[in-house]
Amino acid sequence: MILALLFLSACFLAYSNGANDNFKGVATLFGSGTTSFKKAINWATITTFSGSVAAIFLANELVKNFSGKGLVPNELIAMPIFAISIAFGAALTVFIATKIGMPISTTHSLVGALFGAGVMAVGSQFNFEKLGGTFLMPLIVSPLMAAIISFVAYVIFRFFRKKMGVTKKTNLSIYKNKNANIAAMSMDSATLKTQSTIEATISNVTEIYEGQILGLNSQKVLDSLHYISAGIVSFARGLNDTPKIVGLLLIINTIDIKWSMIIIASIMGAGGLINSKKVGLTMSKKITPMNSGQGFTANLITGLLVTTASIHGLPVSTTHVSVGSIFGIGTVTKKADYKMIGKILLSWLLTLPTAAIVSALLFKLLEISF
Repeated sequence: MILALLFLSACFLAYSNGANDNFKGVATLFGSGTTSFKKAINWATITTFSGSVAAIFLANELVKNFSGKGLVPNELIAMPIFAISIAFGAALTVFIATKIGMPISTTHSLVGALFGAGVMAVGSQFNFEKLGGTFLMPLIVSPLMAAIISFVAYVIFRFFRKKMGVTKKTNLSIYKNKNANIAAMSMDSATLKTQSTIEATISNVTEIYEGQILGLNSQKVLDSLHYISAGIVSFARGLNDTPKIVGLLLIINTIDIKWSMIIIASIMGAGGLINSKKVGLTMSKKITPMNSGQGFTANLITGLLVTTASIHGLPVSTTHVSVGSIFGIGTVTKKADYKMIGKILLSWLLTLPTAAIVSALLFKLLEISF
């Protein structure tokens, strides 16, 4: 029964993770008007699942880190109630944030839950030094690094775009409305004349690129690169996040780690398809408006940073890196919504203590019950 409860808790975490995180990789595709919400989330689901499968071969170090190994004594790691407390504490925190549309970090939630349950279980025996060095430092540094690098990268890309003669053009969606007026009327017939009016819908402004890159249409090239970069981010997210959840299932010896990865990846995909709309709108529309070139730059930096971190076993947050990259672009264009960034930062600050309190209380409750 206790192992079944652990499995269900991990599944709840995977679902919440997918709902909050899956759309982040493709947020710029939707935000820039490159594609529709449905097509964007489908692309995210496919590429995230691919990253999860790749994690079987590339991300074993993250599996070990998020099992709690090195943070608490090994005998505690073997206790199912410890893993349940971590999974459920993190899952509930992420689920609540998803419901209110805040893009928080599952990684941050897991770190908070590890801390809360670990301190409740072993007190001063908890490895605070490893918590700071292996977990907290990458989480704090990564969004700042992403913002700075995306800022610099976009300035460089913009310089070369102008050198190649590629220009930006603003398009408006224009609708032609016809209004019928009765010009003359007799007993037998009415003569109708139409008056045409032109209305421009300013809310549907899009920026496109004109010119050529290596002999090819610049807008088509950027759209293709944008799709690829979004896929890289989603792939990196699957590569980075799936092992963190699977690490909690290591004590269920009856499930092979490869099957654990596939099960968790499938549930993450379902969470994204069913429940990602609110967070998706926040990431796509509310941090900063962007065009396809800006979206490509943000995704490229996010994908490179998260993939590099995953391979080296560093538990960075795709959320923190992605928000940092998008914000960096908004800083260059001077269109960033600082009020929304403030709300997101507040949700990040609340993530760790919320997950820690929930997991600590749950561990105590389970310890008494079992």
